[in-house]
Amino acid sequence: MDVVASPKIRLSLSLLSAATLLFEINLTRLYSVAQFYHFAFMIVSLALLGFGASGTFLALFPTFGGGDLSRRVAQLSLAAGTFILAGFILTNELPFDSYTITWDSRQVWILALHYLVQAAPFFCSGLVVSMLLQAAPRLAGTTYAANLAGSAAGCGLALFAPALFGGEGVVVLSSALACLAALVTGLQDGGEPNRRASGRLAGAAGLLLLCLLDLGLRLDDQRGLKLLELKLSPYKGLSYALQAPGSQVVYRRWNASARVDVVRSASIHSLPGLSFRYQQPLPAMDGLLVDGDDLSAVLLPGADPQFSAYLPTAAAFLLRPGAQTLALEPRGGLDVFIALAMGASQVTAVEVNPLIVAAAGEVYADSRVQVEIETGRSYLHRSFGQFDVILLCLNSGYHPVGVGAYSLAEDYRYTQEAFQDALARLSPEGVLSITRWLQDPPSEELRAFGLAISALEAAGLEPSARLFAFRGYNTATVLVKKAPFSQQELATLRKFATDRAFDLVYAPDLDTSELNRYNVLSEPIYEQAFARLLAAQPRSAFYRAYPYDVSPPSDEHPFFGHYFKWTQARQLLALLGRTWQPFGGAGYFLILALLLLSLAAAAALIVLPLSVRRAGVGEHASRKTSLLGPLLYFGMIGLAYLLVEIPLMQRFILYLGNPAYALTVVLFALLLFSALGSRMSARARLRPALLALVGLLATIPYLLPGFFAATLGLSLTLRLALSVVLLAPLGCLMGIPFPGGLRHLEPGTPVAWVWAVNGAASVVASVLAALLALSLGFSWVFWIGALCYLGAYAALPTQR
Repeated sequence: MDVVASPKIRLSLSLLSAATLLFEINLTRLYSVAQFYHFAFMIVSLALLGFGASGTFLALFPTFGGGDLSRRVAQLSLAAGTFILAGFILTNELPFDSYTITWDSRQVWILALHYLVQAAPFFCSGLVVSMLLQAAPRLAGTTYAANLAGSAAGCGLALFAPALFGGEGVVVLSSALACLAALVTGLQDGGEPNRRASGRLAGAAGLLLLCLLDLGLRLDDQRGLKLLELKLSPYKGLSYALQAPGSQVVYRRWNASARVDVVRSASIHSLPGLSFRYQQPLPAMDGLLVDGDDLSAVLLPGADPQFSAYLPTAAAFLLRPGAQTLALEPRGGLDVFIALAMGASQVTAVEVNPLIVAAAGEVYADSRVQVEIETGRSYLHRSFGQFDVILLCLNSGYHPVGVGAYSLAEDYRYTQEAFQDALARLSPEGVLSITRWLQDPPSEELRAFGLAISALEAAGLEPSARLFAFRGYNTATVLVKKAPFSQQELATLRKFATDRAFDLVYAPDLDTSELNRYNVLSEPIYEQAFARLLAAQPRSAFYRAYPYDVSPPSDEHPFFGHYFKWTQARQLLALLGRTWQPFGGAGYFLILALLLLSLAAAAALIVLPLSVRRAGVGEHASRKTSLLGPLLYFGMIGLAYLLVEIPLMQRFILYLGNPAYALTVVLFALLLFSALGSRMSARARLRPALLALVGLLATIPYLLPGFFAATLGLSLTLRLALSVVLLAPLGCLMGIPFPGGLRHLEPGTPVAWVWAVNGAASVVASVLAALLALSLGFSWVFWIGALCYLGAYAALPTQR
């Protein structure tokens, strides 16, 4: 117990915890860049699997945690630092191909290898925590607090380190922190003064120096050792762009929210929706990519603006010449250029990432352009001005959505509340312009049309006279007004569409003779779908009957790319492995498969120690009733913590404007104040704390929308601070149940097994939370988390 209480051991634990949490957060960014966004949530499951496995290992081999704890902590810290660096190099040099997994069995083994090597650092870190808890259960509050406080520090580093060192450099920094933890413990007074200890210290010092060398190289331009340069999937937009002869990256920077690249290539021609009637040479342009994908055009100086009049965005400016314009997240600045070319008097460009503005260059430097670095939702709340034209810019690449492979990304620009905010900022005769990709069958563009209808109806306006839509060969554009379109405006739009060979999809006075004239289809499916949706009464009946889920997303369920319905299951299974998408187009079924795998892994982590009769576990294997209470209690709090944490991250994307900020700040606040709650747990009464936690969680779904609405217009700095303050009481209460539960254990109950139960339940919860959010919405996930804490309350022994 004296060793566990040592300040050096606690400092080492905090450093190791900081290293592993920093590595976990950074892995979500690296996988978003190297693979795709929907890989990111798998990292949380991977990390928790490592933590849970550590408890199972110690329950099976309890003597591993005996003897010289300082030596074990130093060994495991050095092992974690080595695994962080070596695991990244291995997975980077042996990449996983999600597109070919359905017919290339090697990819299954490569994915399994990725899981093993990436989980190894979390296993080592979890094993340190588990050993310390087993060695001194009475100091559980102090140990758990050091673990959580270090983890919170790792979250704080994740906000600042990427801008200094780049994503690859943060891997190196994580390894360095783990090596530092090994050195701190290795210098523990009374440690083993022998050759093996000296070798371990030399190894930790050597790896630390190598890490520091790489970090020093990165301080200038974020480029370090060539071996560590991140390799992207060949299916990412950046990989495609660099295949052309002469292509080169002319700009690359990281920050906490993204990696931004600019590619220079004569082969780049990205003008979505350009009319085929435009016959002149295309302007020279670079390609700007965020996280290696979704290429957007950066026009080079001297570009001829003639092409602008042939793009769908130009339509709004024919109705409002000299418009005061708001462009929401225009990325490379193409829509800003079009607005200026079409005569806009002033353009306010709202872009969330300063790296994008810096990379795009000249267009944002125009004297008629005012740049605001924040989210579009935040600006709409903060601004009291009105605009003649608001552009909801198309800044994502084309992705087939029929089988739901891109369901997991939250997009708060395309929710009912977002469209209502945009309408509120329009001048009385202003125009909101939305352009989306055409899908077959209609889905993405139909959902955008439905959002416009719902926003108008929420404002008390009849939609049929206030909407106009047209399509080209690959995009559809919806125009929305608060006032009805006049006959003169309709005539102007018809002439625009006719001159540019755009087909009308919807107009208040649309005639069937105007349909399907230029980009001819066998049936006018888009026009028919738009008309049926608008005419449906009640409209919910249309959404229920439609083969895809095209109902308008909300801030409660902001998954614009989620179109899956169970009626699609047969089609999805028929296409499985025959469509060129990640995991063969498994989409929604991928999450279900991961849930089943996580349940199997959790069962193994829990049951395996009970099936093997070893010291500390075998003597309890026959006493099932004595272990049922701990199983239920620690399983419930393991489920509950993640069922609260993950939807909070998703909900705070709206508030903080970026998944990376939301992940980091929510984790930081919850872990920091959970550490405080853990420290207080010895003095706190567990039952009242659990009931208070249940009550608070039950009210959060009602509190957050009002809080966000009242403060979303504040600066990002203030919103970051308010987020931490808001989450502080919740974090404190969430830090009490685990150490408090340890004090309620019967004497002799294996603490390592309890840690394994908690970790195993968290593995399940990490996938379950994503599935429930997609299916039911965030509020239900919170309420189910509250029920789990209530279940933990019921599982406590009455005599304690």
